[in-house]
Parts: sequence; structure tokens; C-alpha cells
Amino acid sequence: MEKVLIHVEDFTMAYTDIPVIWDMDLDIYEGSITAIIGPNGAGKSTLMKGILGLMKPISGKVSIMGKSYKEVYRQIAYIPQTTTVNWNFPTTVIDVVTMGRYASLGLFKRVNSSEKEKALEALKKMKMEEFANRQISELSGGQKQRVFIARAIAQNALIYFMDEPLAGVDKKTENIIIETMREFKREGRTIIAVHHDLNTLCEYFDHVVMVNKQLIASGKTVETFTNENIAATYGE
Repeated sequence: MEKVLIHVEDFTMAYTDIPVIWDMDLDIYEGSITAIIGPNGAGKSTLMKGILGLMKPISGKVSIMGKSYKEVYRQIAYIPQTTTVNWNFPTTVIDVVTMGRYASLGLFKRVNSSEKEKALEALKKMKMEEFANRQISELSGGQKQRVFIARAIAQNALIYFMDEPLAGVDKKTENIIIETMREFKREGRTIIAVHHDLNTLCEYFDHVVMVNKQLIASGKTVETFTNENIAATYGE
């Protein structure tokens, strides 16, 4: 029997006075690779930010492993959309990845050579070790995404939230990211990702959440990703 890892109840979120997500009840299961899908403006990223406490809901509650986000945040890694990041900040690739160790160390503890080595190992998994000393601003879009995921690997979390991890990346990067997600699953970790390409949904994700300002359907991909639910989600 599947175990509920994240429970969202009576969840409503808004920008200013305009509701984006209405009265949502949702379960996400432990050890799954779960996609959040829906049309543009459906509230996919807003839902993710609400679960993570990055945005405050108008109503409702979220429990993660039966606890609040503040109680378990060290077990959670978040990879935002690359388009939301200021890439002109003067820092190297290895320094960005090492930031993933701060959740374990605490903000004011010194990063030693052992922590740097863990960051380098994470870069190797993403096949980015040769760029370790490169300025982050010099990388391509796909390379930046791999660095962000390396940072999440270095964090060694139990739950990974990824907001459009495959958007705008090349096929090589896409394959590396998907294999990393599958490795996380084999290790008993849970991945939740906002996803757009419906053609790869069944291949990449074992669970799906279909939203369009409200929850349309959720569950195992093979059971939930039906023509009826697609039409209800995308208005076709």
C-alpha cells in the first residue's frame, strides 16, 4: 500500500485578491516520481511554492511526513525555475553546489575540504566536474540546470521539488536529469516536478497531479492520465 508523504488539505492560494488555486485536497506518495501538469496559468508553480511555504495560502494546511514544513525543511531540496534566478551574481559553479551543504551544516559553520569534496562528487554525477571553477554566468541553460540539481544532490535530501527541470534543456541534459531522478527513487527518495511535455509524461513519471486552478485528478500515471482527464485539465 502506498504511503502518503505530503498531504494538502482545503488549500486556496491567491496573488493579491485573485485566487490561483481553489480548495485543493491532494496526497503525494513516498518514493514516487510525481509530475504536476496543467496549462499555463493553472497554478502549478504556485502550488509547489505553497507546499514549500514560499507563499502563504489564504486557507488550508500542508503536512509533510506528518509535520510542518519548518520541522522538516532540512530534508527538502528545492530547484526553482532557472528563469527566476539572477545568473549575473559573481560566483563559481563549485560554490553554488556547496551551498547545498548549508542545510546540513547550518549557515554559520565553515565549509571544509570534506564538504567541498561532496559538492564535487555531486557535480561528477551531473557530468559537470570540468566546470567546477567556471563562473556560473558563463554556462548554457542546460548546464545551469545541471548545476542546480548537483546542488540538490549535495544537500542529500529525502524530498526533491523541481520547478520545470526539463524546460529549455538539451537532450543530453534531459537524459542526465531523468536518470538522476530515477536514482533518487531507487534510493527511496521522493521527487515532485512541474512538467510540460505530455509526450514524455508516462515514460518519466509514475504519478501525476493534474491541475487547472483546482485539482482535476491525481494518482498513478497509468490510471490517471486519461483522455477524459486531459480534456478536463486543458479544456480540450
